[in-house]
Amino acid sequence: MENVFYFLASLTLLCALMVVISKNPVHSILFLIITFFTISAHYILLNAQFIAVVNIIVYAGAIMVLFLFVIMFLNVGKNEHDLKTTAIKKISGTIAGGLLFVVMFAALKDAQVGTYDAENFNSQIGMVENLGQVLFTKYLLPFELASVLFLVAMVGAVMLGKKETGERHF
Repeated sequence: MENVFYFLASLTLLCALMVVISKNPVHSILFLIITFFTISAHYILLNAQFIAVVNIIVYAGAIMVLFLFVIMFLNVGKNEHDLKTTAIKKISGTIAGGLLFVVMFAALKDAQVGTYDAENFNSQIGMVENLGQVLFTKYLLPFELASVLFLVAMVGAVMLGKKETGERHF
């Protein structure tokens, strides 16, 4: 099991790196999809099958199709010669990446790594029943506020998209 984790972790990091390094935006999206699948495999290792399936359906499915549609619609990869990287952009990117590494190192240097305790392990911790129990008891108010927020966003989108009589859409 430990070897599977290390394999998945290295594959996840490699594919995430390829998302950033790839010059072609379509290849970048394909690497991002592989990254989402490996993260879902990590969820399965943690016995959170519901979150793994939702991750695949929502992110690797719907959102990546939307990203791919937008990239194809905008023809982002067509003008590769127009996107020249200057030395200032390279230096600022290197500085920003280095600062991010320093902040992450500072945040994680005192982190405690938990150990596996077979006697107190609850195998049902990531199941849908327990997730629903916590969601609808402890986090009921934030859940309902999020649903109201989504409802308001849908009504706003319909009102913005609604064509009035005599009004022209460009």
